[in-house]
Amino acid sequence: MPVNAATASTAPTDLAWRVIGLLNLYRLLVPLVLIAVQALAGPQWAVLAVRPRMFLSACIAYLTAAIILMLARRLEWTSLRIVGMVNAGIDAAGIALIVYASGGVSSGLGILLVLPVGATAVLADHRDAFLFAAIAAISVLVQQIFSNIDGTAPSTDYTTAGVLGAVLFLIALSAWPIANRLRESEALVRRQEVDLANLAQLSQYIVQHLRESILVIDTHDRIRLINESAAHILGDANAIPEALLGEASPRLLYLLETWRQNQGSSATFPPSEQTFVAADGARIIRANFAPLGAASPAPVIVFLEDTSMLVEKIQQSKLAALGRLSASIAHEIRNPVGAMSHAAQLLGESTVLSAPEKRLTEIMRTNADRVSTIINNVLRLSKREETRFETTSLLDWTHEFHEEFCETMQLPAHRLVTTNATSGVEIRVDPSQLRQIVWNLCENALKHGATGRNDEVVEIRHGRLSPTGRPFLQVMDRGSGVNAEHAEHIFEPFYSGGKGTGLGLFLARELAQTNGATLLYEPRHGGGSIFRLVFADPRRWEA
Repeated sequence: MPVNAATASTAPTDLAWRVIGLLNLYRLLVPLVLIAVQALAGPQWAVLAVRPRMFLSACIAYLTAAIILMLARRLEWTSLRIVGMVNAGIDAAGIALIVYASGGVSSGLGILLVLPVGATAVLADHRDAFLFAAIAAISVLVQQIFSNIDGTAPSTDYTTAGVLGAVLFLIALSAWPIANRLRESEALVRRQEVDLANLAQLSQYIVQHLRESILVIDTHDRIRLINESAAHILGDANAIPEALLGEASPRLLYLLETWRQNQGSSATFPPSEQTFVAADGARIIRANFAPLGAASPAPVIVFLEDTSMLVEKIQQSKLAALGRLSASIAHEIRNPVGAMSHAAQLLGESTVLSAPEKRLTEIMRTNADRVSTIINNVLRLSKREETRFETTSLLDWTHEFHEEFCETMQLPAHRLVTTNATSGVEIRVDPSQLRQIVWNLCENALKHGATGRNDEVVEIRHGRLSPTGRPFLQVMDRGSGVNAEHAEHIFEPFYSGGKGTGLGLFLARELAQTNGATLLYEPRHGGGSIFRLVFADPRRWEA
C-alpha cells in the first residue's frame, strides 16, 4: 500500500533506526574504551581523569544509558523528533559528565560530541539540527563553568569551549546536504518498495483470477504456486502451496513423472492422452507441462485444461453440421429406405422363394431398419426438445425406471438391479431426457456388455461422490469392457468400434450436458464397464 507522507515525516524510518543503531554502538564503545585506557594506566587513574571515581561513574552511567536506549528500540516510537531529543539529551549529558570528570575541555574529550551531533543532525530537519547542536554546546559550556568553579580548569578554557561549540554548529550545518541526500534516497527506495509490492500484488491477483488453471511444481514435487481455478480442479483441501503434488493429485504426479522421463526438459507439452478426472468427478482435465528456466532438473509450470469446454465447442459444430445433414436425410434417404424395406417385406412373404432367397430378404430388411435407426437418431439430435428441469428424487426415479425398462424389454427383474449408496439424493434434470440417457446405457450394457448368459446382471447405482458430495448415477455391467484404444473415442458421433451405429453414447452425452451433467466412462474393477452420470448439485444454490 502507498506510504502516508505525514506518517513518514514524523515516525522513525528504517534509515533513522539504522543511524540510531550505529549511535548505540558508539555509546557502548566509548565508555568501554575510556575505562580500559584508565585501567591499563594503573590504579592512580591519572591519565584521563582528574576525578577518577566520578569518571568511572560517568562512563558506567553512559554505558547503562546506551543499553537502555537499545532496549527502548522495541517500543513504538511515534515521533522522530522525540527520538532525536532523547538521544541528543543523553549524549550531551553523558559526554559532558565525562569531560567534567576529566578536567574540562582541555582534556580533549569534548570531541566525542562531534559524532552524536552529526548523527542526530542527519535525522532531524534544519531547526532541530541546530537545536541538538545547541544542547551539546550548552552542555560543554555548563561543565566548563563548574570546572572553573572547582578550580580544576583555567578561565582560558572558555575560548576552547566556544570553539568546540562553534565546531558543533558547523557539523550540524554540514550535515544538511548529507541528510537531504539520504532522505531523497530513502524516499526513492520506499517508493520502489511500494511499487514492487503493488506489482507483486497485481501479479498475484492476475495469477489467481486467470481463467486458465496453472500451478508451479518445484524439483521436489512440491506445489510452489497455484491459482484458485487449479485448486478447485485438484481439490481445495490438499492443493495448497508447499503441499506435495502426490497428496493433492497422485494421477497428476504420475503424468508429470511420465513427461519428465519420456519427453525431457526440452519438451513443452505432453502427449494428448495424458488426462485425469477432476476432484469433483465431473470434468476430464488435460495437463500440459513446460519447464521453467534452463536448469536441469527445472521447476515445471503445469497448465490444466478443462476438456469439456473444448469438447462442447466441437460438439456444437458437429451438431450444426448434423442439423443441416438431417434435413436432406429426411427427404432424400428416409423415403427410399422405407420403400426398400417395404418391398423386401412383401418379397419375403412370397411362397415361391427358396430358403436362401428368404434369407437375402431378411438381410435387406435388417439393414434397411439399421439405416432407419441411424436416420431417427440423427433427427433426434437435430430436433431435440427444450429441456424442462424438475427436482427429482433418484431413489423414486430409479424404481420407476426399473419397472418400466424390465416390462418394456421383457427382461427378468433380477437382470437389472438398482442400489443406492446414499439415500435422499435429489437432482434437477429433465426426467424424460434422463430416462433417454439411462435407457440407452442399459440397452448398450445388455447388447454389448453381456456375453449371452441369462444370469448376467446390469446394476444401476446412485449416491453422492466423495468428497465433493455431487450426485451421481452409474450403469455397471460385467461384460468385456471397452478396449483402451477405443475408450477415448466412444462418445464421438459415428464411432462404434464395430458395434452399433455410433450415435447412442454421443446422444447420451449431449443430453447429459444439456442437463448440466457429465457422462464419463471407466473400466470396472474385475472386468466390465461403468458409465457414470455426475449431476450438478441443487443444494449448492441454497442459502
